[in-house]
Amino acid sequence: MGTGKGFGKTILIGDQFVLWEIPAILSAIPFETFCKVERLKSGSGWILEDNRIEIPGYKKAKEKDSIASFNRMVEVLKLNLEKNPIKITIGGDLLAGSGVGASAAICVSFARACNEEFNLGLDILEINHAAWEGEFGYHGLPSGVDNTVSTYGGVIEYKIKDSVKQFNRIDMSEPVEIVLGNSGVTANTAALKGFLEEQEKTNPTLFNNRLDVIRTQVEGLGTALSSGNLEETGRIMSANHKILIDMGLSHDRLINLCDLANSLGAYGSKVTGGGRGGYMLALTPGKELQDKVAAAFEAEGVPTIRTTIGGKPTDDTRFQTLT
Repeated sequence: MGTGKGFGKTILIGDQFVLWEIPAILSAIPFETFCKVERLKSGSGWILEDNRIEIPGYKKAKEKDSIASFNRMVEVLKLNLEKNPIKITIGGDLLAGSGVGASAAICVSFARACNEEFNLGLDILEINHAAWEGEFGYHGLPSGVDNTVSTYGGVIEYKIKDSVKQFNRIDMSEPVEIVLGNSGVTANTAALKGFLEEQEKTNPTLFNNRLDVIRTQVEGLGTALSSGNLEETGRIMSANHKILIDMGLSHDRLINLCDLANSLGAYGSKVTGGGRGGYMLALTPGKELQDKVAAAFEAEGVPTIRTTIGGKPTDDTRFQTLT
């Protein structure tokens, strides 16, 4: 039997535009998906037992994606499941829903579990690459941002430059409380790239001007976060969300949740992840403010996660060029 884990994540800024070479800043969150891989005595292929808690309907909506993902990873990892059939069991405390890296956490945890069970000898870079391959099943062409933070943990700036993927660590002096509120809308992440490409084609000047602003916002947020200036961090988050609204990357439910969080004292709020559904993120330093915002969400029946950003990474890698 082999086991593995993968972190959930939240995106502070930039995720939607990584394939346009705009950096993204994101953090692992201290919730994980756990995977167990066991060899079966008979049969062939793989079977799945999914014990994750979920946003209602999420697992059913992602069922075909999940099958495609596992099949691709089996091929990439060169597993002979005709000879060695397996049972895959997934669980953990990461809620299955759009916007928190649920699919990446499965891919990372599965890669680690297979590495252990089949003695594949993969290092962390190869684990990350295998998980990226698995993300094709969910995202079409994945940027690599989710699987990287799920694998390495901590807070990172992720970017693609001249088709080369890489990340840098962003240090925070201590973890900071946030609230994640779920819109209840399951987003189709695979359709995002085409949605943005159509905007680029229709009005390239406006599209590129927006990217220039977002690039500046990413730089400013990274500086603010590493220096502990949480007020500026929140201000930039909210300003970025306004652009995402204008681009059709938010959702009425997400906008309402952000407005509510800000009215209660959140330093800033925005869509997290690809958008058009899934989660929003409110920056709520201090347990008192976090509880205040989360309680207001819960009073409205909103699935809510109280968590932190800025936790410890899985290793001491400061910079990594990814393959």
